[in-house]
Amino acid sequence: MAASDKVVESVIAGNYEEMETDGKPRDIRSKVSNFFWHGGSVYDAWFSCASNQVAQVLLTLPYSFSQLGMTSGILFQLFYGVMGSWTAYLISILYVEYRTRKEREKVDFRNHVIQWFEVLDGLLGKHWRNVGLAFNCTFLLFGSVIQLIACASNIYYINDNLDKRTWTYIFGACCATTVFIPSFHNYRIWSFLGLIMTTYTAWYLTIASLLHGQVEGVKHSGPTKLVLYFTGATNILYTFGGHAVTVEIMHAMWKPQKFKAIYLLATVYVLTLTIPSASAVYWAFGDLLLNHSNAFALLPRSPFRDISVILMLIHQFITFGFACTPLYFVWEKAIGMHECRSLCKRAAARLPVVIPIWFLAIVFPFFGPINSTVGSLLVSFTVYIIPSLAHIFTFRTSAARENAVEQPSKYMGRWVGTYTINVFVVIWVLIVGFGFGGWASMTNFIHQIDTFGLFTKCYQCLPQLPPPPHFHNATAPLPSPLANLTHAPPHLHAL
Repeated sequence: MAASDKVVESVIAGNYEEMETDGKPRDIRSKVSNFFWHGGSVYDAWFSCASNQVAQVLLTLPYSFSQLGMTSGILFQLFYGVMGSWTAYLISILYVEYRTRKEREKVDFRNHVIQWFEVLDGLLGKHWRNVGLAFNCTFLLFGSVIQLIACASNIYYINDNLDKRTWTYIFGACCATTVFIPSFHNYRIWSFLGLIMTTYTAWYLTIASLLHGQVEGVKHSGPTKLVLYFTGATNILYTFGGHAVTVEIMHAMWKPQKFKAIYLLATVYVLTLTIPSASAVYWAFGDLLLNHSNAFALLPRSPFRDISVILMLIHQFITFGFACTPLYFVWEKAIGMHECRSLCKRAAARLPVVIPIWFLAIVFPFFGPINSTVGSLLVSFTVYIIPSLAHIFTFRTSAARENAVEQPSKYMGRWVGTYTINVFVVIWVLIVGFGFGGWASMTNFIHQIDTFGLFTKCYQCLPQLPPPPHFHNATAPLPSPLANLTHAPPHLHAL
């Protein structure tokens, strides 16, 4: 090879391998494949973060607003958006620190995807690794479960000939095909399309609600009960806690050190979708949302709504892959298949991961309540408390701070300011997110089990709205059981 030859990265079965090429254009098939399949730029990372963050929570945020009230709903979105961006920044700092130390020791990561538990292991030891692995895997497991439940809940509003449990069987089989997507490096086109889909849905919810107008006798009485208030707040905590896959997304980048501000920029864009849509739907339907955690349930049937449902179904398939891929990696490493070059062998080895997800989605089909429960018990630790504490303990000595690869910005108060913010995050999330949020969410979740039972065939499928032919009457009042929702028990979460 000539000295002027360029070194490029290519992907073989989802693993990175540096290769030399003469710089000449390859065949058109290869160029098209690279354009749609091999993404590792800053833009790819931004699309992945933004697409993964919104997902099905677009449909549950109006429900959270009915529990919190308009003012608290907006303030909590802004607050947790900033807090989530901060802890994602901490994770990126720790990843760069870990990778730099290992590369100084001549460790080769070309055929290995670094994960969060390995960062904790390398920086703080096996006990941190075990805790991080347990929380992260459990969160991603239930995050995948939520996507299957959301698929069944959404498709039911287009076709109710099958019950939601049957739809869960069908979409479980569809989502199992994500075993063929090697890594986050290969989500370029999916991330791009996913963000377009959620953008359409957000603005559909906003415009459709404004055109629909307020229902007759609309009430906006939230917040009314502590259980409802903290359940709604925890759902928003969950909304901006989608960075459990941050390390995997960073590792898929060609230059991971450029990740630092990406999550913040993704959050800013997400807020332009979530605040208008949640506010508009809550303005139009008010307390009716207390009994409808899926916003699709209240909007009239129309071609635009059907398009939105279909797009969200596709997006939930993508988000299932986002949540499940780190679990695939963990499983591959456990059985010694992670560095296998055969895509088919790796796909076959991954299938056992999908089975428990499929099973749990059938056992606990409580779409609204499960979001808050996962947020309070798992997200609070996985993406808020553990990263903050890990950053504190990694740089607890003066030598570690002096030799840090990334020094804190002066705008954050250097090390003193960084430590202060970290301590605040830990205390706030521990008390408000895990403490009050855990109490409210578990109270609600247990009531769902007591009321509907496990393996329920069609969770809250009893008609609470006029049948579809009459649902076009936008101003028609809803049935009398929903008339006085200011006193509705907190366990009513119809989908």
